[in-house]
Amino acid sequence: MSIKLVAVSACVSGVAHTYMAAERLEKLCAQQKWPVKIETQGALGIVNTLTHEDLAQADVVLLITDILLADSERFIHHRCVKIGINTFLRYPEKVLSAVRKAASSPQETHIQMG
Repeated sequence: MSIKLVAVSACVSGVAHTYMAAERLEKLCAQQKWPVKIETQGALGIVNTLTHEDLAQADVVLLITDILLADSERFIHHRCVKIGINTFLRYPEKVLSAVRKAASSPQETHIQMG
């Protein structure tokens, strides 16, 4: 099953982990053959902002973050999986399982992972 994924990556310092998580996710999605667009909220500000159209077309929103995201209310009505950056980097296969589960769940399903 191909899942159209959008994601936001953000860490406390806004430097290394934000971009490490984005790179790891790009590689995982390439392996799964899933299209993905990743917004980063880091030291450079918000880069590659997710548009309303991106969100409308997405099957799942993946929030890889240890901080409160800017403009987070835009995700309320979407299927979301939220996970901390360190957990994502350590257990990416669990995240992919949660994304698959969310994709077959009703809209507005929010899955919180460690």
